This record gives sequence, structure tokens and C-alpha cells, in this order.
Amino acid sequence: LDSIDGKHARRTQSSTPLGELFDHGLDSWATSIFVLSFFSVCSRDNGKTGVSVYTMYIYLSIVLFNFMCSHWEKYNTGVLFLPWGYDISQVVLIAAYLLTGTVGVEVWQKPLLFGYYITDVLVILLIGFSLFLSFPQTLYNIHRAHLKKTLKNDSLYEGLLPLVSPLLLFVLLTVWVVLSPSNILAKQPRLFLWMVGVAFSNVICKVIICQMSSTRPELFHWFLFPLALVVSAAISGLLGRTEEAVLGLFAALVTAAHVHYGVCVGRQLSEHLNIYIFSLKKRIQE
Repeated sequence: LDSIDGKHARRTQSSTPLGELFDHGLDSWATSIFVLSFFSVCSRDNGKTGVSVYTMYIYLSIVLFNFMCSHWEKYNTGVLFLPWGYDISQVVLIAAYLLTGTVGVEVWQKPLLFGYYITDVLVILLIGFSLFLSFPQTLYNIHRAHLKKTLKNDSLYEGLLPLVSPLLLFVLLTVWVVLSPSNILAKQPRLFLWMVGVAFSNVICKVIICQMSSTRPELFHWFLFPLALVVSAAISGLLGRTEEAVLGLFAALVTAAHVHYGVCVGRQLSEHLNIYIFSLKKRIQE
């Protein structure tokens, strides 16, 4: 139903900024959940088959990078151009679920062709589509808007501002993954990837709101400050055996903060636009 909601909203004349935030905001969160579900389908690396936790981290980072680029493009051009790769990725996921349910998990544990597994092919296709199709298309669309003088932001600084927090977030998380004394990603892969997805979703939701309201995004998202403290304490060995517990607490913090943010913004938009959430009825004017 992901491609139907917007058409249905326009058909019922209920298209609003609140609906746009719901759609893309939940997409930004669901994106990481899709990757986690794929991780469960193809299984973790056991030395012979499966996918390593580091491959899944790269996989998730590339998917989130593509999502970020699309909304960065809209922030600058005012147009959300979603390449067909998004639809293909959903079809591939559905095919993976059906294949696993029909044949069994063994299909992921046998070489497909020339010694390569299905997961190897999917990762290669993902990187190829991202580097050679999606990202170049984003740059081309922004360049074309610049030539037509339709860019919403004239200065380079303003245009690149939405990328600062997501990129810093990725740098901090990657430093934690690479330099963790307890190899935190290997010990708690799903919890770590969940935390990555939630933190990213909150950062992107704020960019979405800025592009809808034509306001400037903040330079440094507040998640970056506690994350920087946690990462510094972890890689320095200060956390010791409590690193996993701290990861759990931080994941709970960002999840609660993200849910709270979504509820508050949803209520504010519904009151401002005089509409109910999950209903086509208008609010009664006081």
C-alpha cells in the first residue's frame, strides 16, 4: 500500500502536511526495520554461510544514505523525485520472504552461481544502484534545478546544511563499530542496528519538517551530543563490561525521544490544520 496512500489522500481531498510527515516519517523508520527483517531471513554469518554483521551495517547505511539523499534533494528543489529503485527494493524484499517461506532458509545457505550466494548478489546490486543510479540522479536533479534557477536555497552552505547531522551521526556510529573494545556490533547486532535506524529516522523527520515549512534545519542534532559521549567512553575503555548495557539505555532513550517527538508534532499539526489524526472529519471550530 506504500504507493497508494498519496493517491488516496488526493482522491479524498485529505492531502495535508501531516499526511506527508506520517508517510515519509514512518518510511524513514520502516527502512531500517526492513533491513533487520532481511537480516533475520538470510541468517547471520556462521563462518561458511550467512551475512556478517558488518555487511548488514554497510547495507543499512547505504539504504539510509539513499533515503537521506532523496529528502535532501527535495529540501533544495522542492520536488521529491523517488527513483524506481525504491519500488524494486520492496519487490525484492517481498520476493525474499516468499522464497524463504516456500523453499526454506536453506536457499540462502547454498551458492547461487560461480560460488556466489544470493546475499552477495543483492549487496552488489544495492551498491551498484546506489552509487551509479540513485545518487547521480539526485545530483543531476539538483544541478538541473540550479540551471533553471528554481533552487530553494541559493547558498552552498544552506544547501548542504541538512547533510551535516546525518553524516556526523554516521561517522560517530562507524567509529563505535570499528573501535569498540567489546566488538559491540557482533555482540548486539539487532539492538545496534535498531538504534541506528531510530536515530537516523529522527534526524530525517526534522529535515522533512524543515522542507515542508521552508525553515532552516539545525546544524547539530541533539542526539549527536549524548552519542559522542557514549562513543568516547566506549572506545576509551571507560565503559568496560557495561558497554552493552549503555547501548541498551541509549537505544531506549532515542526510541522514547523519537516516539515522543512524533506524537507531539502530530498533535500540533492536527490542531494547526484543524484536522483529526486517522480521520477525514474536520475538527469543530471553537
